[in-house]
Amino acid sequence: MKRPTIALLTLSLMFGSVNVLAEGERLASEDKGFSIFMLVKTTDAWLNLKPRARFAFLDREVQPLLGEHPAVSMKFWDTEHFSARITDVILLETQDLGQYRSLIEKLRESKFWGHYFEIIDILPGIENAYADAYDAEPYGQDRD
Repeated sequence: MKRPTIALLTLSLMFGSVNVLAEGERLASEDKGFSIFMLVKTTDAWLNLKPRARFAFLDREVQPLLGEHPAVSMKFWDTEHFSARITDVILLETQDLGQYRSLIEKLRESKFWGHYFEIIDILPGIENAYADAYDAEPYGQDRD
C-alpha cells in the first residue's frame, strides 16, 4: 500500500482523523490546493512605522521569503474597518504543504511574526471540498 502523503498526515493531525489512501488514490485537495487564512492584528510597532517603512520591510524581509517558496502565494485583505479584533486577513494558497510549512517557520523567525503582526488564528481550508466529497457542483458557482 502507498504511504499517505505529507499533506494527508498534516491535515489528519490538525483535524484529529487519519485516513489512509489506497494505491493510486489522490485527495481532491492535492489537485485543488489549500487555502490558508491567517487572521492577524497589527501591533503598535507596525502602526508606528511610516507607510514607506512598512513597504520597505515587506520588500526586504517578506518578499524574499516568498521568492524562496514559489509554490505559496500571499494576498492581504484589510479588515480593521470592520473588526477591532482582526486588522488583516492574509490568504496563503499552495498545493505544497512542505513549502507552506517552511515559509511559516521563516516568518516565525522574522519580525513579521509577533513584532509587527500578532497571529490570532490560522484556518486551513480546501475550496469546495464538500462538493467534491459528494461529486456535486459547488454552490455560489454558475449552476444550470
